[in-house]
Amino acid sequence: MKNDGSEAPRKLLVVEDDPGLQAQLKWAYEDCQVLIAGDHDAAIELLRAEEPDVVTLDLGLPPDPDGTREGFRTLQAILEMKPDTKVIVVSGHGERASALNAIASGAWDFYQKPIDIDELGLIVRRAFHVRELEVENARLASQGANDNRVLGGMITGAPEMLKVARTIERVANLDVSVMLIGASGTGKELLARGLHEASGRRDGAFVAINCAAIPENLLESELFGHEKGAFTGAVKTTEGKIELAHGGTLFLDEVGDIPLPLQVKLLRFLQERTIERIGGRKAIAVDTRIVCATHRDLDAMIAAQSFRDDLYYRLAEMVVKIPSLAERPGDAVLLARHFLHQYAPAMNPGVRGFAPDALQAIDEARWPGNVRELENRIKRAVIMADGKLVAKDDLDIAGGNDAENEEAWLNLRSAREAADRVAIRRAMMQSEGNISAAAKLLGISRPTLYDLLKQYRMQAA
Repeated sequence: MKNDGSEAPRKLLVVEDDPGLQAQLKWAYEDCQVLIAGDHDAAIELLRAEEPDVVTLDLGLPPDPDGTREGFRTLQAILEMKPDTKVIVVSGHGERASALNAIASGAWDFYQKPIDIDELGLIVRRAFHVRELEVENARLASQGANDNRVLGGMITGAPEMLKVARTIERVANLDVSVMLIGASGTGKELLARGLHEASGRRDGAFVAINCAAIPENLLESELFGHEKGAFTGAVKTTEGKIELAHGGTLFLDEVGDIPLPLQVKLLRFLQERTIERIGGRKAIAVDTRIVCATHRDLDAMIAAQSFRDDLYYRLAEMVVKIPSLAERPGDAVLLARHFLHQYAPAMNPGVRGFAPDALQAIDEARWPGNVRELENRIKRAVIMADGKLVAKDDLDIAGGNDAENEEAWLNLRSAREAADRVAIRRAMMQSEGNISAAAKLLGISRPTLYDLLKQYRMQAA
């Protein structure tokens, strides 16, 4: 139950009338905020004021004058006020039946006295973990309901991409350089812009430059600027991209294409936080955050001495790997629908959606060009569609049994697993991650679906 101080502390409410046990439990959970209540009224007051996520409740609290078990009355009140609270009931020796009755009434788990702090601590930690998963799932479900848009306006419902967005949100306000690694077309610039907008630099400029698209002899001037007369054609003093991004963020796309001599000058800027324009003699202090991206293997480039390792460590203080579209189950269909609604009104107003065979083809395609390829394919399909629905033929997507997969399909186990994965992914997408609804679509029980998700290492949310 570690808490590094970056988030609100976990709150544990201990409802116990024994002063000795109160002190013992209070000091046992020093890495979370422990609230102590000795009776029903104090417990309800703290629950209302502090809203703890986990409660340990002694079922053996002294009874009311009318003989009512105070522990059961407190349990009922807690669950009525805050049903999501994880209540761990603590029962005395020989009161197992009472504990099971409490579980039936809505308690999350139970523990029998005498108390072993380590054993009870494991149960408490697990309760916090489960509650945090529930909160996170609710957050992701809320994002999914909001047009499946996350950081930077990226459209996704895949856990792999939601994890990336969550990571970037965590580092947005930290003054560290971030490197995004992924294939072309995976949305690296969109994520970089989202990082900028989520940071304290959002009011500053977001400046992007593709280092591979600018000739080597011009790239230095583009990055660092130049003074008037520095070279033929330099008719005026011009600020470079680093200077233009002062107070904001500079996105260096395809950073692996920066030539070695310029890598030295970029490294000096990252170390000193000053630049010199070409032809200038004055050091200019610049407060610019660097976010970079590449699809190249920088480790191999470092080994080949075509990329400086010291520059890499300066740029890669935080590395985020972006999954390909094929590694984001269900996202191809989500994005395809988005692009259709984006382009159809202007290009072919009669198109309203996709035929079932088109959706299946989109879902099963590998998309080596990632989102960029998908967008171009949907744009062409909208133009070519004759009716209200885009058909598979309009997409010009090859069938799934290509030469690359022929050997796998000859094996019955591989064929079954591939078919299971496609069906589960489609059912989870259509049910928006609802396990019960997905199991119903698949014609199997919920426990069977859980077993398949575990067997194929697929995430349920």
